[in-house]
Amino acid sequence: MAKILLEVCVDDPAGLSEAIAGGADRIELCAALALGGLTPTLGLMQMAAQSGALCYPIIRPRSGDFSYTVAEVEVMRADIRAARNAGLKGVVLGASHPDGRLNEAVLRVLLDEAAGLDTTLHRCIDLAPNKPEAVTIAKALGFRRILTSGGALTAAEGAETLQAMMQAAGQDLIIMPGSGISLESLPNLAHLPLREIHASCSSPLLSGGEALAFSFQSGSEKRTDRAKVAALKAALAEVPR
Repeated sequence: MAKILLEVCVDDPAGLSEAIAGGADRIELCAALALGGLTPTLGLMQMAAQSGALCYPIIRPRSGDFSYTVAEVEVMRADIRAARNAGLKGVVLGASHPDGRLNEAVLRVLLDEAAGLDTTLHRCIDLAPNKPEAVTIAKALGFRRILTSGGALTAAEGAETLQAMMQAAGQDLIIMPGSGISLESLPNLAHLPLREIHASCSSPLLSGGEALAFSFQSGSEKRTDRAKVAALKAALAEVPR
């Protein structure tokens, strides 16, 4: 049976190097992971493409909800083009109505822009009032996978909903659990028919000094840790299939 793929999210060049060194199967490129991940810089996208690793950038122009203006959608379309031109093979995107339902019209626009690229629907689905129904919509739109915690703060807490979402997805759409996944929480998900897992595999960074005093950093920064990537990948290989 196929192995469980490990996707690791990173938001800087050092994190990219750590994820690759640890053996990540795929990397989600971001800026500002502390905000849930924003669109990475063009420079990071180009560096990722040149690394030879499989890297998909998130296309998210700002923090907050996922209800976007016409101008924001145009920015997202331009960022998708930038990812394609950089040589990346996939993108991570999403859009919702103010009530959390998936915005099919905006998603079609973004997916048209991303034609030919692999596509992941991000955790905007965790705000959807009916998760299995949203899975059905995403499947009809043509997404390849969905990153989700099952609508809970962590994937372990959302395991029951994740199972329902996997049943709605069938074999053509991958439900990729993410949020709070680690060696410690993995056993709480091992009963699910896992195909892919998303994790940060990060460790806290030391902070302090003038940068912290001037609020140039939050004091809670983290960075991908190659040892944690390697350990989680090894644990995934031992999950009963």
